[in-house]
Amino acid sequence: MAKTKIPSSRNWSAKVTRESDALDLEEGVFTWKDAKKIALSLKQSADASTRRKSVPFRSAMSMLVFYINRAGKNLAEDQKIILHQAKHELRKLYGKS
Repeated sequence: MAKTKIPSSRNWSAKVTRESDALDLEEGVFTWKDAKKIALSLKQSADASTRRKSVPFRSAMSMLVFYINRAGKNLAEDQKIILHQAKHELRKLYGKS
């Protein structure tokens, strides 16, 4: 029975966020205080990417949800609210609301 490989670093999710092969994210995008600005940046990154494996909306939303889930209890409540608002803004930008 094959064992799954455990990442050697505790911060593997930060590395995924920084070095995602699918999207070129602006530095600090998930720390911004403006949900619409975050959504616009994610949309621009997803639309411009030629390396993503899915449609732009799904790639952008996946990266945002990944960050929210991986930050977990370490994410400040006010920033968590902003990021959830960014999800709604992203849906609006892609006409999915």
